[in-house]
Amino acid sequence: MINEVIDSAKDQMEAIRKSLQHEFSNVRTGRASAAVFDRVSVDAYGAQMPLNQTAGIRALDSQTIAIEPWDKGLLSAIEKAIQSSDLGINPSNDGQVIRVTFPSLTGERRLELTKLCKTYAEESRVRARNVRRDANQRIDKMSKDISEDDIRRGEAEIQKITDAAIKMIDDDLKSKEAEVMEV
Repeated sequence: MINEVIDSAKDQMEAIRKSLQHEFSNVRTGRASAAVFDRVSVDAYGAQMPLNQTAGIRALDSQTIAIEPWDKGLLSAIEKAIQSSDLGINPSNDGQVIRVTFPSLTGERRLELTKLCKTYAEESRVRARNVRRDANQRIDKMSKDISEDDIRRGEAEIQKITDAAIKMIDDDLKSKEAEVMEV
């Protein structure tokens, strides 16, 4: 019974880390990355579709992304979607391919992005602590069926899992901050 709670907590901690890594992948670092377009939706065929389902996205170099629609009729819709997104970039359309050049980040913008990354990391830490709290409450509810020693061991194991998850979050934050601050 306690093992189920521990396994569930491990799975939830891993999901929190994956979610954080996904959030970090959406933070612009000065290098061109196709992941930046994950949140861009295109009005295609009368519905909102993710950009990556309407076009091939590839990096041409460290500052430029090429977006090649599978249906050339979507060129203007894709261009419009990128312009109206919160990315702050201006695409150029040559009739076949949309090219997006990422300007170099200013020092001030880099600091803003590191603050954003810290916010994401803190939210993940809070989520990890909430998982710990919920797991400990589930273990405490089992007190009628299991010994006090088993409860303490289970809570200690949950704490180890939480500490490891928070350390991984901190490590991910450190590497992302270094990536953002890299000139």
